[in-house]
Amino acid sequence: MRLPVSTWPDIEAWLKKSKTIVIPIGSFEQHGPNGFIGTDALCPEIIANHAESLAPDDILVGPTFNVGCAQHHLGFTGTITLRPSTMIAVMTDWTESLMRHGFERIYWLNGHGGNIATIEAAFSEIHARRSFDPRGETNRPGLSLKRRDWWDFKEVMGICNELYPVGHGSHATPSEVSVTYWGYPERERSKTAMSPKIAPSGTIGDAIQYRRDFPDGRIGSDPTQSSVEDGGKIVAVAAKCVIEEVARFSA
Repeated sequence: MRLPVSTWPDIEAWLKKSKTIVIPIGSFEQHGPNGFIGTDALCPEIIANHAESLAPDDILVGPTFNVGCAQHHLGFTGTITLRPSTMIAVMTDWTESLMRHGFERIYWLNGHGGNIATIEAAFSEIHARRSFDPRGETNRPGLSLKRRDWWDFKEVMGICNELYPVGHGSHATPSEVSVTYWGYPERERSKTAMSPKIAPSGTIGDAIQYRRDFPDGRIGSDPTQSSVEDGGKIVAVAAKCVIEEVARFSA
């Protein structure tokens, strides 16, 4: 089931059998010359929606939290970002809205490495608000929060390493670009020329330093290897892993 295309009676019925919801969370930032700006939000959204299509009675997918922490990409046109404090506040509001309706287990499927520290800080803030609530446990439901980076499943890393033994890199990777091409095949553009073929690697600081050191946006990657076919293989594995982990989390 997908929350954005459900009615409120649908969600009331869902809550009678499950207290779990999956929230894709990502970022809105440049992904090199051939990667979509929305890649980090699209990847978890595509994977979560595919998982739901395979197990519609077992997974509820919420709206995508599609703008995250990406200040270091602001040197590239189109990037939109939140401050960490803003993102923490918005995640708290989303969580408390869902809790009010009866959700107790929120599984955040993350698509952006730059979100990790802020997501974990948001979890700490959410739990702290509950701990400081003078009502204590007397009338508060339980709450479990989980972050899963979609690429971090062992099976997903395995197929990515198999498909791209050279030039996978750490940003604008062929795996994430392939996932988005599978989701939007009509917009595939893997033949975009890039030089050097494999981008340089290095550290990330602010937007000025990033644009200077990585002028086309890539870090260590060769996304010309991306393809719709590869994306389908990756999504199939990732969706299977999500279905299995959400089942364990719900239990």
